[in-house]
Amino acid sequence: MSTIRDTLEEKLARFKQLELDMSDPEVLADGARMSAAAREHGGLAKVAGKYREFKKLTDEIHGCEEMAEAADDPEEREMAEAEMEGLRKRREELWEDLLSLTVGGEDSHRTRCVMEIRAGTGGDEAALFARDLFEMYRHYAETKGWKTEILDHSATEMGGFKDITLTLEGENVYRDLAYESGGHRVQRVPETETQGRIHTSAATVAVMPEPEDVEVNIKPDDYRVDKFCASGPGGQHVNKTESAIRLTHHETGIVVQCQDEKSQHKNLARALRVLKARVYEKKREEEDAKLAEKRKGLIGSGDRSQRIRTYNFPQNRLTDHRINLTLYKLDQIIAGDLSPVTEAMIEYDRDQLRGDMID
Repeated sequence: MSTIRDTLEEKLARFKQLELDMSDPEVLADGARMSAAAREHGGLAKVAGKYREFKKLTDEIHGCEEMAEAADDPEEREMAEAEMEGLRKRREELWEDLLSLTVGGEDSHRTRCVMEIRAGTGGDEAALFARDLFEMYRHYAETKGWKTEILDHSATEMGGFKDITLTLEGENVYRDLAYESGGHRVQRVPETETQGRIHTSAATVAVMPEPEDVEVNIKPDDYRVDKFCASGPGGQHVNKTESAIRLTHHETGIVVQCQDEKSQHKNLARALRVLKARVYEKKREEEDAKLAEKRKGLIGSGDRSQRIRTYNFPQNRLTDHRINLTLYKLDQIIAGDLSPVTEAMIEYDRDQLRGDMID
């Protein structure tokens, strides 16, 4: 099973490669490649710098150990051991920092991700719950200083969402939100309920890292484009021009559509972003399956079928079933204060990885 050290080695190797790429005349001459390399380089800079220092400290500790073993003079040995103690303390502090930076796996450094929220069982109430989840993530993003952009959505007549796709951009955005992938269940009295009965409905969330163009190269021949008229709630036509776009990826069968913009070109560009994220996610899942290994952490395929959380409004209670977390402040969480949940998930994942520090 790969350890966090393997992940850190991969990140450092990638960082070094990007440094070389950014001095390559061919990359310098290509604005898009240079921009993508610079963005990824910036995302990896913090973890690469800390891991370089960690490795340097490890070498110095080994040097002190050898010095202490070889020393004939007790005073010299004592000095080496005292220095070693300080180095070990600093290294342990660095290791905690590295754990925080790498929790979430090989994509934890990503500063952009695609989120899809879909109403599940429960009809109109499920669609309203999907809207509430969207608002929760939007407000959370505001508190974190992240940028959000809606790529596509399908609204209901009551103001809910059958589905909505958005992108989020900012520091630690994928690391924090990857824990949201899965099934979300709500228990509450719906707006449509006249007798005050509690109903249960559900929505699903998928969070995918948004890859750089150089990582997923999709050519026009790789997908089919279908154009159609955009429609609104209840199936009514928004416009009579074929501005909506549906893409079908030949190799994987993945289908993406976008109709939010009046411009066909803008809808195509947005649909391509989502398609690349889905193709990247699918290939990553396939690679994990080939290894037939389970990561220690909680982040994996983002399987929508896994019920991860229950939102009980009558009791003001949120329960995350993966780590048996229960919080009685659902009103604050649904309003956007998601930090107590994400921090608990990150700390749990970090605890699973702590034993991977190897001398």
